[in-house]
Amino acid sequence: MDVLVVTGGIGSGKSEVCRIIQEESGCGLYNADTNVKKLYDSYPSLLDGIEDLTGCLLRDEDGRFVPSRLSEKIFSDKELLDQVEALVFPVLTEDFRKWSEKYAEDKFVIFESATILEKPLLSGFGDKVILVDAPMHVRLERACRRDSLSSDQIKRRMMNQTMMNDISEGRIRPQADAVILNVGSLDELRRDTLSVIDNFYGHI
Repeated sequence: MDVLVVTGGIGSGKSEVCRIIQEESGCGLYNADTNVKKLYDSYPSLLDGIEDLTGCLLRDEDGRFVPSRLSEKIFSDKELLDQVEALVFPVLTEDFRKWSEKYAEDKFVIFESATILEKPLLSGFGDKVILVDAPMHVRLERACRRDSLSSDQIKRRMMNQTMMNDISEGRIRPQADAVILNVGSLDELRRDTLSVIDNFYGHI
C-alpha cells in the first residue's frame, strides 16, 4: 500500500483533489490537519508534554484542550513551534499508521496535509507527493470566498505557509512527484487529477 501525500497552500484546492481521488478510487483519506487536533484527546500524555514545554495550561476547567491557547504561544515563536512539533509529529505518524492498517490491501491511501513540505521532521514521508497549486491572488480570492473572511485575515494565515507562497510565486521549485495547477474549471481539475493518478497507479 502506497501513501499518497496531497499538499498545497491555502485556497489551492488540495481538499477538492482529495475528494476527487477518493470518489473515484474509494481509498482511505487521512487529513493530518484535522486529525492532529484530535490527538490531544486520544493521547493525553501528548498534551501533558506540551504543557510542560510551554509552561502554560492549555485546557479549560473541564480538562478539554483549548487550541487557541496553544496558538497564542507558538504563533510568533518559531523555536517553540519546532519543539512542539517534535512532540506532535511522532504521535501523528503513529496515529496514521494505526489508521492505515485497515487499508493494507488497497493500492494507496491519501495523507492530506497543508504544510508537510515545510516540515523537516516529515521529510521523506509518503511514497508519492502531489502538490496542488495556483497563483497567490487566485488562492487568496478562493480562501476569502470559502471562509467568508477579509483578505487581510487570509493573508495572515498565509504568512505561516512560507514555502507554499514561494512555490506559488515561482521562487522555488516544489519537491513533488506531480504538480496540479488548479486555475481552471472543476472539470479540468478532475481531468488533471485523474491523469496524475492514472500515471501513478493505472486506471482506478
